Amino acid sequence: MTIIDTKYFKEYRQKLGFTNQQDVKRFFAGKDIIPTVDFNYIALLNDRLFEIVWKINELSVSIIKVDNIETFCSENITSVFEKLKTNNIIPKLNNQGRRPEQVYFSWMRGYIVSNYFLKALSLIFEVNIEDIDLIGDDDLIDIETFKRTPKADLEVNLKNGGKIRLEIQSGFQGTNDIKQHKVLEAKRLFRENNIATIAIHFDLFNGQVAFVKLNEIDDDNMNWITRQQMEGQTVFNIDQNYFVWKLTEKPPRYYDLSFC
Repeated sequence: MTIIDTKYFKEYRQKLGFTNQQDVKRFFAGKDIIPTVDFNYIALLNDRLFEIVWKINELSVSIIKVDNIETFCSENITSVFEKLKTNNIIPKLNNQGRRPEQVYFSWMRGYIVSNYFLKALSLIFEVNIEDIDLIGDDDLIDIETFKRTPKADLEVNLKNGGKIRLEIQSGFQGTNDIKQHKVLEAKRLFRENNIATIAIHFDLFNGQVAFVKLNEIDDDNMNWITRQQMEGQTVFNIDQNYFVWKLTEKPPRYYDLSFC
């Protein structure tokens, strides 16, 4: 009887047609098979995105409503989907084992919320929409840069010449957290460039909006928690006191907020 040792293991895997152990594991687990994207499913998800925009627009006060809802949906849902599809990004989307269609839907919800409320943000900071710059790292063409980074989504050019970074978040389940790396990035930015970062969290589940100055969150703040549903990540749970705007009412002015 021959000896069973690591040399045999290697020869066996080579006979299977593999020279890399990870490739063998992926083969037997079927993880090298990329599921075909169900575009019929995505069509239904896109319909839901349209419904979300319509419902938000119906309950919003007239001063922040989108003027032409059909055009908004065409530019921010249909056109974005087509660009992602054309550049073959959707099949490559993955996040903790979720289907690419679901990752796409989650990203798109946040994307359309950020764009829908641009008019509201211009009123809050008393600037023109053109004074709000998109600086996030999501790229609709290259999968290598289509990812979430600690960098904030928007930068507001204030009338006094100053700048403020905005981290736009949207919540749909009633759980309102800020990931720790967002706070760490905000503190770094303030330390190195003296630019403050504000998280504006749209809780669509409850119809409220919170304003949190990220660079001022203390390391020992009692709202730091470990969220088991997020693989034990440390997050800043947004206290109810941070929520100061009812979505059914006129947005507040930045300079009237209590942290200013």
